[in-house]
Amino acid sequence: MGDVVTAPAPAARESAPVAPEPSSRRRGIWVQLGVLALTVGALAAFRDRLPDFGAMWGAARRAEPGWLAVAVLAAAGSMGAFARLQRRLLRIGGLRISLRRAFAVTYAGNALSTTLPAGPALSVVYTFRQFRRSGASARLATAVILLGGVITTTAYTVIGLAALIADPRARTPVLLALGAAAVLAGAVAVAALRAGVRARIVAFGRRCVRRVVGHRRIAPYVERLWEGRQVLRPSRRDWAALVVLAMLNWVFDIVALHAAALAVGVELAPQAVVLAYFAAQAAGSVLPVLPGGLGAIESSMAGALVAFGAALIPAGAAVGLYRLVSYWGVVAVGWLAWVVLHEGPRLSEGTRRRLAALGDALLRGCSSVVLLLPYSVPPGMRGAEPRNG
Repeated sequence: MGDVVTAPAPAARESAPVAPEPSSRRRGIWVQLGVLALTVGALAAFRDRLPDFGAMWGAARRAEPGWLAVAVLAAAGSMGAFARLQRRLLRIGGLRISLRRAFAVTYAGNALSTTLPAGPALSVVYTFRQFRRSGASARLATAVILLGGVITTTAYTVIGLAALIADPRARTPVLLALGAAAVLAGAVAVAALRAGVRARIVAFGRRCVRRVVGHRRIAPYVERLWEGRQVLRPSRRDWAALVVLAMLNWVFDIVALHAAALAVGVELAPQAVVLAYFAAQAAGSVLPVLPGGLGAIESSMAGALVAFGAALIPAGAAVGLYRLVSYWGVVAVGWLAWVVLHEGPRLSEGTRRRLAALGDALLRGCSSVVLLLPYSVPPGMRGAEPRNG
């Protein structure tokens, strides 16, 4: 990790991930409820223009099974890539857990995040506790969660930028913006050749960084990341693995959408599918009060596909199939994983055995379809990895 301009925290201090302030959460919820009310009003006002759901159901029933299978495998691959990313980070910190447990924690955390009120915060706390139960220190568990989020968000941004550059309509303004940034950076670099100017630039940069990292909403996360440097020191090979897994996390999910579209005859350029996917993700983030972005993601994704040239009925069917696979299917597996991980001891022995067998079978199946990268398991450990928890 790169150096952060802040003072390191005391070595003995360990704490859980940072939670948003209650007042900020309340304001955010009121804003989200307002946007939700406007959305419901708009749907009521334009209900006559909504697509025929019966026609969409018919299109979905005629979907090609081969492409649907690809969508299922890609959705499992997306979850598997993220599980492997977190497992890799834990291993860098000195903790080895079984692949099945990593999958179970990932699926269960996702189910909490996408189906419950305040789900993302609950998911972070749950994942933190599961890592602790697996043997991670509080500092390591926090560092894995934060660094995993930073890496996946960076990959998300890179993929979105690449899609914008690939799209003919967006390429020119994006390249102009990037070119302007490059010219500005070049001008600063040339000016920095003079010692006096360089000193002023460095001082200005340090002041800006201190102001950003010292902000009351950012400082706690920077502090946790600084603490994480003491337990997470990835090698170059580790960084390569983490970057690839973060990219695969998003790419597999986009492939699932593309496969669902092809299953119902929607043929669009890959960058169009990527941009439709990102438009839906943005809409879901605007309304996080809705579990899993229900409604917001479907409508925005279908609208984006139509804007790129798809017919309305097939676009709606493609989105429905994609969400069935990537949301409802993943949530079902996630809640089963949660029961196996969390509620097993409270159930009867017979019920616990049956649930555990079903959960193990599903998680084994999910892990078997994920691309096994050559660096995902260290040499000599394949097939003989210790199981924690």
